[in-house]
Formats: sequence, C-alpha cells, structure tokens
Amino acid sequence: MMNLLDYLPGVPDFPKPGVLFRDISPLLANPTAFKEAIRQLNEIAQQFDYTHILGIESRGFIFGSALAHHAHKGLALARKPNKLPLASHREAYGLEYGNDALEIQQSSLPKDARVLLLDDVLATGGTLVAADKLIRSAGFAVCGAITLLEITFLNGSDLLNQSGIRHQSVLKS
Repeated sequence: MMNLLDYLPGVPDFPKPGVLFRDISPLLANPTAFKEAIRQLNEIAQQFDYTHILGIESRGFIFGSALAHHAHKGLALARKPNKLPLASHREAYGLEYGNDALEIQQSSLPKDARVLLLDDVLATGGTLVAADKLIRSAGFAVCGAITLLEITFLNGSDLLNQSGIRHQSVLKS
C-alpha cells in the first residue's frame, strides 16, 4: 500500500518561523498518489450523510473538486475575503500565524444542503471551525469535516471536538 506521507514533505519555518508547511505539490504531481488520496478521502467521507462538499481556499479546492467529482456530489467554495462578486456570508477567524476570514456566496448551496467541510490539513482547527460557523450562519447543516492530513501536535482535533464537529483525517503526523 502506498504511503501518502511520502508525497507530503514538510517545509520548516514557512510561511513564518515555527510553522511546518506540508507541501502537497509532490502528491498532486503523481497521478497514482493523487488518485489514492481521493480514494481514501472518499472512503472516510462515506460515514457522513452529505449532499455537498465545501472546499476551503485554496488547497481544499483541489481536493474538494476531485472528491465531489468522484462521489457525484455538489461543490461549494469557501473563499478568502473580497473574491466573490455576489452577496456573501463572512466568518473571521484566527490562524496559527495570523488572522483571516472566509466567505461563501449566498447562492452557492440549495436550501436543503447537508455540507461536508473539506480542507487539506487540520492544524489548529481554526479554519474548519470558522467554516462550520460560516455554513451554519448561512442557514445550512454541517454534517462533519474531513482532511487529508492532521498535524496532531497542534491539537486541532480537540478544538473540533469542543465545537461539536465530527471529523476524520486520512493521515496523521
């Protein structure tokens, strides 16, 4: 069996000292590894009763679109501020290296959508908690969150548990 961690090298001190950035480029460049990552994401996604995936900017777009295609589900995008042309919902949050916000266009999802949050990495959990708040404040149901990789020492899983967000990751490091 393929070890997907071999395709996610760590880059220390990026984008600032103390942060270990996981580079997904080698995984995306290898079609066998990327296909296996989507297969494994789909496997864990099946435990959730969802109609749509929310891909979180920017790397969540890649995995979200591939998984949505594979699973025959709808896809919505959580964007960084000021990138959407129509009326949007917004949620601000803190990161391990600063602050940011997510937005979703109000017309992105149907009224009865059950949304599965998807991002590439679970680090501190702030981005996924913000996405959960964003989707719920927009009037939609969140059924859970999945990520390709969880960086366990950052304890993001604890924050998701405290926030009542069911979640699972393909890989842990």
